[in-house]
Amino acid sequence: MPSQQILPITYHPPSVFSSSSSPTEKLLLKDAEDDPTTRLLLFSHFEEEDEEKGTPIIKPLLPRASSYITSTTNGANKHQQRRRRTASDSSLSSLSDDSRNNSLGREVEHAAAETFLVTRLSLKLLRYLGVGYRWITRFLALGCYSFLLMPGFIQVGYYYFFSSQVRRGIVYGDQPRNRLDLYLPKNTDGPKPVIAFVTGGAWIIGYKAWGSLLGQQLSERDIIVACIDYRNFPQGTISDMVKDASQGISFVCNHIADYGGDPNRIYLMGQSAGAHIGACALIDQAIKEAGEGESTSWSVSQIKAYFGLSGGYNLLNLVDHFHRRGLYRSIFLGIMEGEQSLQRFSPELMIQDLNISHAASLLPPIILFHGTADYSIPSDASKNFAETLQRLGVKAKSILYEGKTHTDLFLQDPMRGGKDDMFEDLVAIIHEGDSEALAKDAVAPPRKRLVPEFMLKLAHRVSPF
Repeated sequence: MPSQQILPITYHPPSVFSSSSSPTEKLLLKDAEDDPTTRLLLFSHFEEEDEEKGTPIIKPLLPRASSYITSTTNGANKHQQRRRRTASDSSLSSLSDDSRNNSLGREVEHAAAETFLVTRLSLKLLRYLGVGYRWITRFLALGCYSFLLMPGFIQVGYYYFFSSQVRRGIVYGDQPRNRLDLYLPKNTDGPKPVIAFVTGGAWIIGYKAWGSLLGQQLSERDIIVACIDYRNFPQGTISDMVKDASQGISFVCNHIADYGGDPNRIYLMGQSAGAHIGACALIDQAIKEAGEGESTSWSVSQIKAYFGLSGGYNLLNLVDHFHRRGLYRSIFLGIMEGEQSLQRFSPELMIQDLNISHAASLLPPIILFHGTADYSIPSDASKNFAETLQRLGVKAKSILYEGKTHTDLFLQDPMRGGKDDMFEDLVAIIHEGDSEALAKDAVAPPRKRLVPEFMLKLAHRVSPF
């Protein structure tokens, strides 16, 4: 049997077609450039050596028969166009599916990261508060309380992670916790009033997501809410928290117009420890502006009003109360940078300093909400602060809600649905003077119930707050 020689397949660039190539060759070259799969057939050759000249003889895989080319060129072009169009459609469909899958994957990943952070913050709180009998019972009460409100937490959590109206994790500074979440109304017809909200958390477990229920419900009334995150203890102490909050407020004042907010209708609000931090940031800013030559990135004049919800404003009166409640004196003084700093970070005492008396005249109206059955921070804290401000000529008032606890105003009542006195008071103040907004509020549908009534009543009884 004669021996067989395996000849190599080699690739030659399009230059094998000379300038004198026939029109059919040039036509094939154009097809090859349009479709790379054709190039393999056109430019792959068997090479044999010419015995006489010692040069390779090139034999194309496709015979250059003009009759074949003429009869198939039009059909090939149409086939290639259909193939490219099909491939393009398939690619777009694949990209769209991949985009949806990637987006869902990012949402799930973010939800897992947020859950991990919440768990870590809870464990951190336990570590700093100790594991004595008092805190074991409180932890068990917290577990029961959370379980009873779980139907509401699940619905709020789903909205927080998956709603297109929530912009999470907007960076406002260069510190690790310098992030904020924006809750945007669906209605985008014109600039909206804005609340810069500082969440609570005993100065240890504060987190921006704690404001998601308030953000969701206020955005349904055409109000933008910016929930500001900040460093907690031990990552930072009170001066770091106030600095972060002030930086977040500055971001809202200077950039909220980019998100549809009205820079002339910005309100500042805080809840619990966040009410204390927000008040400190506001008064500290007023003190800076009352001085001379100190540059600032935002102004107290940009804040239409301050809302404090269940806050404490005189730390000298609260340090022993917190110790009896389980936030031990040593830990609390560590958060507040020592006993000598309690007066410096007590808004009620700060504003009475005779050296800065002019600062009080710069403050916006201050409205303080509090429940009379609040055992975490007694309602006298808001009442006394409002009276102090009034004596200094500040437009201030406290609004007390009979029988409401520390969490009733912020969690149980909003989850109950229907009419909520504190919520309606807040919205009425923000929409004051806006007849169109007030008309919409009058016909707004009642808020949806998130938790059955019997579970809310049980949660009220077992709440450790």
